[in-house]
Amino acid sequence: MPNTLIRRVRLVPVAGVPAPDDLVDLRIAAGLVREVAPDLKPGANESVTDADGRWAIPGLWDHHVHMGQWAATLSRIDMSGTAGPDEVLARLRIHLPTLSAEDRTSVVVGFGHRSATWARQPTVAELDEASGTHPVVLVSGDAHNGWLNSAALALLEAPTTSGALSENDWFPILARLDTLPGAQESAAAAYSAAVAKASALGIVGVGDMEFGSGYLDWPARFAAGIKDLRVRAATYREGLDDIVAAGLRTGDELGESGGLLQMGPLKIISDGSLNTRTAYCHEPYVDGASLAHPRGKPNLSSDELIELCGRATAHGLTMAVHAIGDAAVAQTLDAFEQTGAAGGIEHAQLVDPTDLARMAKLRVSASVQPAHLLDDRDVTMTCWPDRADRCFPLRSMIDAGVVLRMGSDAPVSPLDPWLAMAAAVYRSGDDRPPWTLEQAITPDEALAASTDGQTTLAVGSRADIVLLDRDPLAPMSTAAKAADRLRSTRVEATFLAGRETFS
Repeated sequence: MPNTLIRRVRLVPVAGVPAPDDLVDLRIAAGLVREVAPDLKPGANESVTDADGRWAIPGLWDHHVHMGQWAATLSRIDMSGTAGPDEVLARLRIHLPTLSAEDRTSVVVGFGHRSATWARQPTVAELDEASGTHPVVLVSGDAHNGWLNSAALALLEAPTTSGALSENDWFPILARLDTLPGAQESAAAAYSAAVAKASALGIVGVGDMEFGSGYLDWPARFAAGIKDLRVRAATYREGLDDIVAAGLRTGDELGESGGLLQMGPLKIISDGSLNTRTAYCHEPYVDGASLAHPRGKPNLSSDELIELCGRATAHGLTMAVHAIGDAAVAQTLDAFEQTGAAGGIEHAQLVDPTDLARMAKLRVSASVQPAHLLDDRDVTMTCWPDRADRCFPLRSMIDAGVVLRMGSDAPVSPLDPWLAMAAAVYRSGDDRPPWTLEQAITPDEALAASTDGQTTLAVGSRADIVLLDRDPLAPMSTAAKAADRLRSTRVEATFLAGRETFS
């Protein structure tokens, strides 16, 4: 780890911890801030960066990312914003003739369509008509369903279907995309590009919720040169036996990474999503009369969830439980309470007010993705208009004492902490008034939820530091202007453990 002196910075106060009024220098050694004072003298073998009055914050974290899918999305067909199957097929018809001879033998993958508000649902037959025998996989914008043609269904050994696959039928197929010929070679370049983009946004760490064996894959990536990110690699129930056999516990270092790579939590997907109308709720969906499960449905029984929480806890793993509907949140809290599990709920998109107090009492954090509310606003008013005031209840969570950890769920929303913070502060992404503005939080709170618990830079802080062109927390007259300031803040440099990863 390098010895570094960052001169003439202005510290942004984070999480209510005061900052000096004047410019200071930061001396870094062994991955930590060792000295904070004006006019420090450079030491021997110490590199010097002149911040020239720029603002400094702790490195940013995205606590919920699917890094493999996000990296792959950078080269997939963009299907976002499509209003129905016909628009998706039109984009596909434009794309297929552009493929090279080599690409014509590989699977074509698109990403981003959201079918919840479409007038009709897609069929395999119409995708076959547009694509012929070329395998095509179209991943939904929330990654909870996939629309495949017959060639792709056969190639990936997927269940027979006439429409899209969702949830437990779909997730194993999504994971198999990584096993296709050429996938690993293209993935290496994609990961490198994705990590570079993250560093340029001030991101120093992620909670990687990707499927597969991240505890093995990340050390290999690190050894191959992808070193500019801290990673906590989750495992799923399919990998739990291997993790237990390896004796890995949450927080253990993975490989020889200087502490940058760690074993993460056990990730459980306890229910579905709003867009597939499978998020598990106490009350039926307003438009759910024709659904096989009008309230959505759990992916596991309460007994299964309790067994997994108990086993993980006994072997030193924390929990990261995907729960979007309010009934799924309640079921998850029951399991935490009965097993003494530690960790958090991922998403917590719809929450009964009585469960907020339980979350705080049980010290269960809320890993939330504020940018989702920009995408889910319209479908919420279709499916859950009677409970929209309880959706993305960030203000209520903080007021109840629940710890927020913010992220993106990339590729479901972009890997962009500034977008997430702006969405949390001003709950609108277009010209419409903010959606349930009473659930907005302040810029200070949004930043504090994005730094992995790190507060104002001080002696003993991690040497994960981001230099900015402005103070992102400067007082503004309205929430809209505060959000605009967050979105327009520019990262000038990023340091990971004292090493510059972006300038």
